[in-house]
Amino acid sequence: MSIRISTLRATEAGIETLQKRQVQLAESQERLTSGKRVDKASDDPAAAARAERALAGEMRAGTSQRAVDASRTAMSLSETAMGDAVELLQQAREAMVASGNASYSDQERRGLAEKLSAIRQQLLSVANRTDGAGTYLFGGQGASTQPFVDAAGGVQYQGISGERRTEMGTDLPLTVDGDGIFMTARTGNGVFQTSAAAGVTGAWIDNGQVSDPSALTGSTYTLQFSVAAGVTTYAVLQDGLPTAVTAAPYTSGQDIAVDGMTFRISGSPASGDSFTVQPSASSLSVFDAMDRAIGELSTTGRSTAQIAQGTTNALRDIDQSMALLQGARAVAGEMLVRIDSETGRLADQKLANQEQRSLAEDLDMTEAISKFQNQQTGYDAALKSYSMVQRLSLFQYLNT
Repeated sequence: MSIRISTLRATEAGIETLQKRQVQLAESQERLTSGKRVDKASDDPAAAARAERALAGEMRAGTSQRAVDASRTAMSLSETAMGDAVELLQQAREAMVASGNASYSDQERRGLAEKLSAIRQQLLSVANRTDGAGTYLFGGQGASTQPFVDAAGGVQYQGISGERRTEMGTDLPLTVDGDGIFMTARTGNGVFQTSAAAGVTGAWIDNGQVSDPSALTGSTYTLQFSVAAGVTTYAVLQDGLPTAVTAAPYTSGQDIAVDGMTFRISGSPASGDSFTVQPSASSLSVFDAMDRAIGELSTTGRSTAQIAQGTTNALRDIDQSMALLQGARAVAGEMLVRIDSETGRLADQKLANQEQRSLAEDLDMTEAISKFQNQQTGYDAALKSYSMVQRLSLFQYLNT
């Protein structure tokens, strides 16, 4: 049985083959121009899905990096601000040390009080510092509102305690809790606080120290003094109730030990004078400490004991406030180190996603060029074969 192929069918088949090869050649040329193996999802659905996931991961890494950069700016500015605050407190401390000089007059101490007032204003300015874009560094969760307001009763914190942070993936701070670092230093020496009652003019008490942590009770103690026949004694009350210490002899500057605490009272207490020792609390405001120091230095006619007590208390409070700020500054420094680490992690994550995306959709140029050349050769061969077939008509054969 023989098969007959008409000239028309042979022509149509040749044209179809040429058109198919032209389309393939055009597609290969387009891929070479774009450098993409997968230009649309229909080219390779599985590869397109992988590329889309990689692109989403790359965009997430970029978004996280912007948040990390914002945290870096906030922490750098906050760390600098806290450093400025510590430096100001150091200046205040030097002024208070100078005020304890017995040779200073009330007028000279008023001059130091004016210096402390200027330092206080600078501290308030530092506490209300912004990032230059309207966000208060120490505003906590309410960073758009000025956090510290100088009111009639002293500086008040009007911000919202806490921190604004980046998304959970990075979890880095964008603000600092100003209430926590300016308003909540530990009172006293951090464990207990000593103080002289109002009207004590002949003696003063130091800050004390813990001698036996296991003996601490957390109670409030009162030392009541009595003077009889030139002999000074004291009784100790615990939470207002008498203890076994009822008429202990007093010696100026000698250690007094009470339930794990040791402190010294110096000078000559009068009959009826009393001193209190109570547990510390996280309620010391740096601004209140400055206000009390300024008030002490501005008061004239104080006795030597009152000057010593005022200086001791002011130095203690400044040191506690400074310690809190230094600790917060150290935390900010550690956070900057973590931010550097987070930046490196996000850069690696972004690069990994870029590589995955490239593997899924980018073209292998060497393979693509070779394929294009083969297709071009095939197209040329198809053109030549078509032209030869077109010349094989009966009339052309008879003419040869």
